[in-house]
Amino acid sequence: MVLRIEDLDPRAKNAERARLVIEDLKWLGLDWDEGPYYQSERIDAYNDALEKLAERGLVYPCFCTRSELHAASAPHASDGTYVYGGTCRNLTSREIAEKSLSRQPAARLRVPEADDPSGMICFDDLGYGRRREVLAQDCGDFLVRRSDGVIAYQLAVAVDDCLMGVNQVVRGRDLLSSSARQIYLARLLGFDPPHYGHVPLLVASDGRRLAKRDRDMNLGELQEVGIRPEDIIGRMAQALDLAGRGEAINAAEFARRFSWQAIRDHRNDVTVDEFFSFSR
Repeated sequence: MVLRIEDLDPRAKNAERARLVIEDLKWLGLDWDEGPYYQSERIDAYNDALEKLAERGLVYPCFCTRSELHAASAPHASDGTYVYGGTCRNLTSREIAEKSLSRQPAARLRVPEADDPSGMICFDDLGYGRRREVLAQDCGDFLVRRSDGVIAYQLAVAVDDCLMGVNQVVRGRDLLSSSARQIYLARLLGFDPPHYGHVPLLVASDGRRLAKRDRDMNLGELQEVGIRPEDIIGRMAQALDLAGRGEAINAAEFARRFSWQAIRDHRNDVTVDEFFSFSR
């Protein structure tokens, strides 16, 4: 188990937040064998990978603004991202030089054409079964570095997973569509991609994802009102029919009971209201 703090975005980099996350994990009874690793300290590894991709002609500058991207394409059905239409894919050297005078470009990875088999990514997800994605149709050329110079999420996590020897990634189903891009990057960089397992989310009553900006309840607030870690984990287990109503269990016991079949049988997200009703 590797603990990695993904703090590349300057807006999210906050030592105090990272400390609180680590404390929350320990409070829940979770531990790890390696880390914490901080992505903000691993920039050289990402730049090295980006340079190798660029040397193969797989990276090109993109000058599109966020508003232009939103206007040009409908959002992806699963995660709200936008399928890139290739606006900057074939700019000439002169056009690139002219555009660079007024805007710093992002960097995009060139994906295979829709009829190229190498651009069809198939994998078996532990939670959601057989998946198939054609990169050209489902995401298009995607960002590997933002226009502000920050390495993009897809490249950073793919590089880290490869270099750290990660062989299984377990995360929320909102990142399911990222898997194909990360598998493709791993293969381009000469690594075997990890296996992926995605799980349902705990969401707000209206179905939206929980977020700090919406002042949604966090673990610190639950601790203040006397909620124990065994209560939280017990409710998670009940959502998968792995614990009885009102049963409180610790992380080690949940791990012993856990099965991917339970995830496959309960793929629907759980609302906060449902989550707190399990103990009644």
